[in-house]
Amino acid sequence: MSRALVLNASYEALCVVTSQRALVMVLNDKAELLHSTENVFRSERYAFPEPSVVKLTHFVRVPFPSRIALSRRAIFARDNHRCQYCGAQAENVDHVIPRSRGGSHSWDNVVASCKNCNSRKEDRLLSETNFVLRSRPTAPKGRAWLIAIGSTQPDWLQYLQGAQSA
Repeated sequence: MSRALVLNASYEALCVVTSQRALVMVLNDKAELLHSTENVFRSERYAFPEPSVVKLTHFVRVPFPSRIALSRRAIFARDNHRCQYCGAQAENVDHVIPRSRGGSHSWDNVVASCKNCNSRKEDRLLSETNFVLRSRPTAPKGRAWLIAIGSTQPDWLQYLQGAQSA
């Protein structure tokens, strides 16, 4: 089933819905079509392009910022699926300060790592090894980043750019 990105009137990414739901929003004048796929929805008399990105016609106030749950998938997305020690393809997650040494299981202590670096680091601190972090681990911010964790369409990227680097 195809999905569509829904943007607020301010072009802030809000959520992802099915392309059918996005089409209903466009037909009810609740949203305007910004990007479509090559697919078409057909009725007896009409043909409608399948929405890929829609923008709401009226601004919607989001009451509370979303808190992004710590998960393997989210860590890999934040770290671009790269080992934060050597830059190779990441396969594992590693606690910078090992849990056995009092480290927490939190965004600022967990990084993506390759199998080799994770094995070599073991339960040691960075100061006890020759490893250097490529970037300081932090919690991602913003709703757009939450959307970017899943698979994205190429035409969504211009609206999610801030999400990937946050």
